[in-house]
Amino acid sequence: MASKPAEGGALTRPDLSQWASTPERGSTRVLRIGVFVALHLGRALSRILLHPAALYFFLFGPSIRRASRAYLRRVLDRKPTARDRYRQIYYFAVTLLDRLYFLKGRHELFELAVEGEPLMLETLTRGQGAFLLGSHLGSFAPLATIGRHRPDLKVAMAMYEAQAGPLNTFFSVTQAQDTPEIIPLGHLEAMLRIRDCLDAGKFVGILADRTLAAAPAQSVPFLGRAAPFPVGPMRVAAALRRPVILMTGVYRGDNRYLAVFDRIADFSQPTPQGREAAVREAIVRYAQLLEHYTRSDPYNWFNFYDFWQGAASAGDDTAQRAAP
Repeated sequence: MASKPAEGGALTRPDLSQWASTPERGSTRVLRIGVFVALHLGRALSRILLHPAALYFFLFGPSIRRASRAYLRRVLDRKPTARDRYRQIYYFAVTLLDRLYFLKGRHELFELAVEGEPLMLETLTRGQGAFLLGSHLGSFAPLATIGRHRPDLKVAMAMYEAQAGPLNTFFSVTQAQDTPEIIPLGHLEAMLRIRDCLDAGKFVGILADRTLAAAPAQSVPFLGRAAPFPVGPMRVAAALRRPVILMTGVYRGDNRYLAVFDRIADFSQPTPQGREAAVREAIVRYAQLLEHYTRSDPYNWFNFYDFWQGAASAGDDTAQRAAP
């Protein structure tokens, strides 16, 4: 699986604002046109039409190319080809397209395999709620397919304004079915709303691989180099004493997805090492799981920026020097 973490990952406050300061490309009008085309032409033809858009970003997105090359060199343990880099961008485009079909209830279009469903059902039966920690690996959208078989499975999404704005626009334009409740982070009432959702037996989803500049982060080994991971989501889960489950839906080509649920930590149980140590261990576990699924599905990583904050692009570690 992932490499063994270094002991005692220090808490730091790195500048992780690059992703948040990058302006969203496109507009509501373009989104409306894309939704119209996708719903009227169908998925097969729409996937073909994604190639010009993917090729545009491949050719005219230098920062995207740099981030993709640095990441793929690490995860593939070799120099990535142009085909590798284009495939990563195209997979990103496909998951955005498929998000529309999932949220519009077009589940018959997909072949979905599920790992860890008993864990979700067990947690749901307990009725105490839990955190679903996602990332920019794959997509949350396949969860909608699982939820249609379990109407008692309710999910609220907690996210920063930079994330929530485009997502709310997407829900509005697509008129998607069963959209999740959005809890904006950075407000005093966010913790109360999260607690209320958990008390009602809901799952609360958080993307936990990015943070803002002012937020504390923990340095954790990831794909051969230390990378900063936010501390906040895990501290919230520990404070509210709830289980934490990794959730991701990775795209595997054609119409195939794999939805994964894996236990990260259960803060409802007391730990002898104390809360802060348990939080640190949980963040390491989260990073290890992400590394495992990036290794198995490398083209599903959609963090198109310098995730290692200079280390990845500098190429100064042994693994990168050894790559051809």
